[in-house]
Amino acid sequence: MDTLPAWLRTEIETVPAYEAFAGVDELHAGLRRIADRHPGVASLRRCGSSRQGNPLWCLSIGSSAENAPEALAFGLPHPNEPIGGLTALHLAERLCEDRELRERLGHTWRIVDCVDPDGLRLNEGWLRGPFTRSHYARHFYRPAGRDQVEWTFPVNHGDAYFDEPIPETQALMRLIDAHRPALVASLHNSELGGAYYWLSRAEPPLHPILQGIPEHLGIPLDRGEPEAPDLELLGDAIYEATPLATVYERTMARQQPWIFEGGSTTWYAERWGALILVSELPYWLDARAGDTSPAGTTYAEALAGNAVALADLGELLTRTLAAVESCLIAPTSPYWRAARFYATVVEGAAQERLARSKEPASQRPASVAEANSLELNFHEWRLRYGGILLRALQGEAAVGNVRAAVRFALAEVEQRYGGWLEEDARVAELDPIEIRRLVGVQYGATIAAAAHLAGRLQL
Repeated sequence: MDTLPAWLRTEIETVPAYEAFAGVDELHAGLRRIADRHPGVASLRRCGSSRQGNPLWCLSIGSSAENAPEALAFGLPHPNEPIGGLTALHLAERLCEDRELRERLGHTWRIVDCVDPDGLRLNEGWLRGPFTRSHYARHFYRPAGRDQVEWTFPVNHGDAYFDEPIPETQALMRLIDAHRPALVASLHNSELGGAYYWLSRAEPPLHPILQGIPEHLGIPLDRGEPEAPDLELLGDAIYEATPLATVYERTMARQQPWIFEGGSTTWYAERWGALILVSELPYWLDARAGDTSPAGTTYAEALAGNAVALADLGELLTRTLAAVESCLIAPTSPYWRAARFYATVVEGAAQERLARSKEPASQRPASVAEANSLELNFHEWRLRYGGILLRALQGEAAVGNVRAAVRFALAEVEQRYGGWLEEDARVAELDPIEIRRLVGVQYGATIAAAAHLAGRLQL
């Protein structure tokens, strides 16, 4: 039964159909058009620059309420996640068009269409489709950790210290510190599975609405393997964005090294008491993501199978990097930086999941959602991070690197990658989701959170 407030269902229906995702130039042009059409309501200003000198733009939309709280929404915190760019434009358009909506939501808004334009340009090869796994994977790019806007905020807690935020992160820091938002919507998205959320704190009246929005649009909630093993569930498919102090304490208790370097938007904005909302949506529909029935295997077996496949991927990444590292023409390119970073990430994940598979708590039946997500995870990572390595090698060939190590590595990775694509096509039961539905979930969740904070969610 659909329990969403009538006004929210109506608002979700305002999301138009889209044939493709938007690139950097389209997003900037869209934000400019909105500002030009609504000069009395909105104003556009440059709020920063990317590492390569491309502009970052922020649209400000005022509120009629005196001393209205602030809300910040920004798209593309990871540049392979373009749903948020379209969500940012639609949010801006509706707020400018509809005074009643602005009054209901009760905030002054700062909207950044794309906070990582450099990275988005490296994904533009797949944004217009065809939306096949192969086409997507061959044009995929995700930055190394030290190049991610979301994970290079300053940290100074215990022995954890980081003070090298990249320029894009500095732009968000200035917005957060200048406006002290009560709501921050970091417009991420995932790739496979179902819909799920991160909240910086429990907001029980909001939870059923967040859960109902994807179901209203025919997208299952994700009940599979979470992104980390010790996350706290605030509700079905709603995770706590774990505070910095808690993450640090857990890390030290396990006598593990601090691996995060920079901090997240959540950790930085919590100084102003902001509610952080992250809405994660997949590109491909898989009904198994919400299936809690028994899978016919144990959770330990599912973890171990994932670990073996990831270890194989990690071996290829690490061995290839070692073979070509000394003879690269462009060793500091974004692709090589990412390939090095994800080789370490994959190897660490393989070791962690193999260790967990041996724990007594893992000797239980796995649900279909858990087993399926662990299987699809290694397909996803092989295509993602093997694909980044392949693009790095192809880039070397394109600039004239014909050294034997590069040629041999390129041939091997191309051959392995072709096999992974064929296997993924056989195993995955995936259909692309209409972009309108994806934007609808993210838009609906963002305005529901604002209305909740304003005390007008159910009015």
